[in-house]
Amino acid sequence: MDKVLLEDCCEILDSMRVPITASDRKEGPYPYYGANGIQDHVVDYIFDDELVLLAEDGGNFGSKERPIAYRVSGKCWVNNHAHVLKPKEGLDVDYLCYSLMFYNTDRLVNGATRQKLTQATMRKMLIPMRGVNEQTVIVEKLKTIQRIIEKRTEEIQRLDELIKARFVEMFGDIIRNNKGWPQYVFSDIATSRLGKMLDAKQQTGKYKYPYLANFNVQWFRFELENLNEMDFNEADQVEFQLKDGDLLVCEGGEIGRCAVWHNEIQPCYFQKALHRVRCNTDMVLPDYLARWFQYNCEHGGFASIEGAKATIAHLPGAKLKLLKVTVPPIELQERFVTFVAQVDKSKVAVQSALDKAQLLFDSLMQEYFG
Repeated sequence: MDKVLLEDCCEILDSMRVPITASDRKEGPYPYYGANGIQDHVVDYIFDDELVLLAEDGGNFGSKERPIAYRVSGKCWVNNHAHVLKPKEGLDVDYLCYSLMFYNTDRLVNGATRQKLTQATMRKMLIPMRGVNEQTVIVEKLKTIQRIIEKRTEEIQRLDELIKARFVEMFGDIIRNNKGWPQYVFSDIATSRLGKMLDAKQQTGKYKYPYLANFNVQWFRFELENLNEMDFNEADQVEFQLKDGDLLVCEGGEIGRCAVWHNEIQPCYFQKALHRVRCNTDMVLPDYLARWFQYNCEHGGFASIEGAKATIAHLPGAKLKLLKVTVPPIELQERFVTFVAQVDKSKVAVQSALDKAQLLFDSLMQEYFG
């Protein structure tokens, strides 16, 4: 298998851009694209062909990143943050796209702050060249696996939507409380506290343990690879150690994002960017409360806390303790939690199939383009 320069197997259309005119805008609309895919702002140039767009900048490059490349078909508008490539005869447009998606651009990009793949550098990129028939076979294999990945991803999304629908069916609109359930101040049904402040000057390494930070807590799951560590002395260990059933709630960023801890690793602690919530389980279950947070996040329940969009949203401990929580009967909460557990079993099976498909896709990309 030979490798050829990109400029030898593609027409570089960057210098052939046709500006959009007033009549073009009236004739449209057409899809419009930039470095990160389809855009939602006014763009500069118009094309009409089977093309591949390759991101020029936009933070799409790095030591572990792959460039963003995608195929466009037919008439479209493109801004000046994407290189425009037309494969020459003998190079399949999808094969080119896959090849660029896997390219390691770490040593190609320029710019100390805003990295940029210049046209001159891009022209010297090397593309593995195969016969047309072999390209077709490779493309069909990769497309088939991608369709499986998309199907599995959609299945997981449908299962998530099923849980949300069941929540509303059982509990109604918990912000308006249209079913008239009792409401309690948060501090009456649960205790909460923020985690330990990270102080680099106080780190000795004598009592070093892993801890959860804001980014480790995603919706209903934890990212536990490469956990950070810091010192928790004996008193801190008592105060900040996580226990089974603790609800970890993000204090900043996407406020309210949360997950229930089930001793995934032991011992483990938590940083100040997180609230640790311990429920009075005679009144409220942590799994119900987690979904209560999600419903509020998705339906504007925390709008008054988030404030202006120009500022970073925060959920201070004092405000958390004063939140009013709709609390259905505990028996109804238990039924909901049982339903979620059953759906989660299905999600685990689908996720396993998705992971296997993704692993196969990554392996084939490495084999063909690595």
